[in-house]
Amino acid sequence: MRRRASARRPPRRPAARRRRRPPASKAWTTTFRSDPAPGRRVSDRLRKLRQKRLREYSLRDLLTVGLPALALLAGGFWLAAQFVKPAPPKHLYISSGAPGGSYQLYVERYRQVLAGSGVELREQPSAGSMENLKRLLDEQDDTEIALVQSGTANGINVDTLFSLGYLYHEPLWIFYRAGRELDRLTQLRGRRIAIGAEGSGTRKLALQLLEANGVAPKEAALLPLGGLAAVEALRKRKVDAVFLVGAERSAAVWPLLYEDGVRLMSLAHAEAYARLFPHLARLTLPQGAIDMVRNIPPRDVALVSPMATLVAHESTHPALVQLLLQAAQEVHSEAGIFQRPGEFPRAGQADFPLSPDAERFYKSGKPFLQRYLPFWAANLIDRMVVMLVPVFALLIPILKFAPGLYSWRVRSRIYRRYGELKFLEAEVEANPERHSREEWLEKLDRIEDDVHHIPTPLAFTDMLYTLRAHLDLVRATILRRTPRGKAKET
Repeated sequence: MRRRASARRPPRRPAARRRRRPPASKAWTTTFRSDPAPGRRVSDRLRKLRQKRLREYSLRDLLTVGLPALALLAGGFWLAAQFVKPAPPKHLYISSGAPGGSYQLYVERYRQVLAGSGVELREQPSAGSMENLKRLLDEQDDTEIALVQSGTANGINVDTLFSLGYLYHEPLWIFYRAGRELDRLTQLRGRRIAIGAEGSGTRKLALQLLEANGVAPKEAALLPLGGLAAVEALRKRKVDAVFLVGAERSAAVWPLLYEDGVRLMSLAHAEAYARLFPHLARLTLPQGAIDMVRNIPPRDVALVSPMATLVAHESTHPALVQLLLQAAQEVHSEAGIFQRPGEFPRAGQADFPLSPDAERFYKSGKPFLQRYLPFWAANLIDRMVVMLVPVFALLIPILKFAPGLYSWRVRSRIYRRYGELKFLEAEVEANPERHSREEWLEKLDRIEDDVHHIPTPLAFTDMLYTLRAHLDLVRATILRRTPRGKAKET
């Protein structure tokens, strides 16, 4: 067989290895690391400078707009703060009356009510209404509130005092020892009469009525005894009659209603007294009203009664006045022998003008905020309401107009360059041969250079780029309208 010769392929020549070039980024990094060029450092500084200018806001414009607005707002709040009422004190001084009397009894009940609102009522016992008035009128005394019998202040200058209203009837009780019934004050001539302690309203009222009946001090022994001291003197037969003013359940009146051998005078002239003395009212104590089982009193008794008045000095904090009136309403609104439910306290100004705060209370009741909030919280909000004036008068308008003013300041810098660009374009259009093309372009370059240095927040960069586009339009106008070379001399 013929042997087939196998085609032998020529051996491959080894391919020459190609030198791989490093990636462009790697080559750039290597070159930068090995030999940083000075131009690179300069470009980095320029980039940082541009980033510094491209902020979200302009601090200079913010300060220009914000600082005057802040000063105006601070001035408004400072002015409003001058009208903020001071916080009410946590204690209140009240002048009551003699120990065991009605005034002292009611003051203790007020104290319990006010304690629930965090106010301490500090009682100052006294001889009675006259001493209470003297304390209120004494500028060196701490007394701010006092219980005063109506008719006591006749002839006294009370310009600094205000009435907070009538609290209750406090009848005049005349108890006596006699073998027969007496119904006129003239029948007390020649007897020993306890007309009340010095400084008490009882003494003043007793002297008024005795004088009206012609009973002079020389015609009867008028003794300065009142309250429990007068009761004890009547029991021990040291006096023949006593004058007492107060509620029926006071410590001085109540025991004498049950005392054997002691009678209660029914005044035959009760209606006449009420007409002659405006601060008095005629009352009737019904038969059996004190004790129906023992039939006390055994018949209807005609009495006269002044009013127990709550009096405040003009310096008393209005919030405490409101709180005290709320306590008085809680204490005195109950029904009694001489009053219907809810009849007291009520507006009254026999001797003193009615306080504006009290008048507001009797018309509108408890303040709105105190119906839903504790006393101190409601009072704080009430005092801070005046601070809403600068909020609505200054803060809201500032928040409305300040952003627009800030925007106007930023835009005005761009508009100023627009004005320069417009004047330049108008000059080129009017007289293009006044300057050479190079001089016109130099003027335009100066405007463009100013544009590049305008500190513009990011929110307004669209206007900046629009201005730069308009610069190119003006540049095209210059190139189209102006010849090369020097300007013609005119």
